[in-house]
Amino acid sequence: MSVLLLAIICTVMVATSFLSGLFGMAGGLVLIGVLLFLLPLPAAMALHAITQIASNVWRAAIWWRHIRWPAAIAYSAGCLIVLLIWNFYQYVPSMALALLVLGIVPFIGKLIPQRYLPTPDRLSHCGLFGFIAMVLMLMTGVAGPVLDQFFLNGKLDRREIVATKGACQVFGHAVKLTYFGALIEQAGNIPLHVAILAIAASFAGTAWSKKFLEAMEEEQYRRWAGRIVTAIAGYYVIYGGYLTFVA
Repeated sequence: MSVLLLAIICTVMVATSFLSGLFGMAGGLVLIGVLLFLLPLPAAMALHAITQIASNVWRAAIWWRHIRWPAAIAYSAGCLIVLLIWNFYQYVPSMALALLVLGIVPFIGKLIPQRYLPTPDRLSHCGLFGFIAMVLMLMTGVAGPVLDQFFLNGKLDRREIVATKGACQVFGHAVKLTYFGALIEQAGNIPLHVAILAIAASFAGTAWSKKFLEAMEEEQYRRWAGRIVTAIAGYYVIYGGYLTFVA
């Protein structure tokens, strides 16, 4: 890997970790798109997994006082149930179908009255969404805007959303790595210095976002986070539709 390519990758990782650290979302999707453009698929997937775990660990550590532990534990329990079931029955939909589902669900959520929406304030809902998110991650590699919209539905403030979602994502990505054991083997193809720089870049972007999140007003955070979810969901629908009807 050339010095220029490594510099580009680290710059992108700082930027996407900053985005995830500020809103708790979107950075991973942007990062995987760039890595797939720059690197072979196995290396891109492995490096993405490494940096996502590192980024979420650091985000949860920075805001650990704001983590809603009961919600995170309930979410993790839902993930574990899926892992146990998936060992016996493995359904893999087409990528087009998976993308369409990921994109359409948040738009459906906007049509449901607020009082009927699932919320991270209720443990049963956290367990259910842990189950749903893990199914999506095992089918497509990501949980996408479905999980983001869930966290925006409740009464958690911006710090609690970023912290709790970070803790949940650490567990979710760890389960995904456990299931897709090949990713761990592929990680061995990434030079150690590249992995270390990638993790350092993720830490830097996450730490940089802290002061911006503290300065942001609650209404401003929710407004921009909602726009990001809508944009990502729209991307999934368009890409899924393209794969279904054009490609």
